[in-house]
Amino acid sequence: TSTIDPVLLRLDRGERAAIILAISLKADAILVDDRAGVAAARAKGFAAVGTLGILDAAADGLVVIDTNNYYPQRDGRIEAIEDGTTESRWVSQQIGHPVIKVFNGIRAQHLLERGQEPGTPGRIALPVAGDDEAAKAVVLRLVDELGFDPVDAGTIDESWRQQPGSPVYGRDYDADGVRRALAEATPERPAEFRA
Repeated sequence: TSTIDPVLLRLDRGERAAIILAISLKADAILVDDRAGVAAARAKGFAAVGTLGILDAAADGLVVIDTNNYYPQRDGRIEAIEDGTTESRWVSQQIGHPVIKVFNGIRAQHLLERGQEPGTPGRIALPVAGDDEAAKAVVLRLVDELGFDPVDAGTIDESWRQQPGSPVYGRDYDADGVRRALAEATPERPAEFRA
């Protein structure tokens, strides 16, 4: 049987698996975000860079899609979000790039299995919010190519309309339904989504 290096055993499962895979592939570099993972990867002779390092080196015009949602129970209290900054505005500030918010309210299985051809009655629609119009146009096309009707949901500062607890979140509405749900949304974050 093979023995795993004790340094790797102290890492979380994802970082450990990434380094073991890099070793088996005889890779030169590895993408690792955890500090301990970066240190372990470098100790194994890999050039290690984190996601933020890649974003920092990215060319202007990079389209970054924010698919995440803030759950204080998981993420800890983020004061700026609790004080009213939208989740995606906060993400954009953290990574130093504008983001386009989409895919945060659709179940993964639905994204995989429920795309349909344009014009199909009842085709699921997805709200898309962002400030960079060129980047938003790219993402609107992507959503359509994946089999969903894209609905322009405004700016990143309006992306609260599609966050957890909002009328559109987790719903498989068509384009008219998404527009109605976005219009019905209120900026008040439901109690279960506050710290």
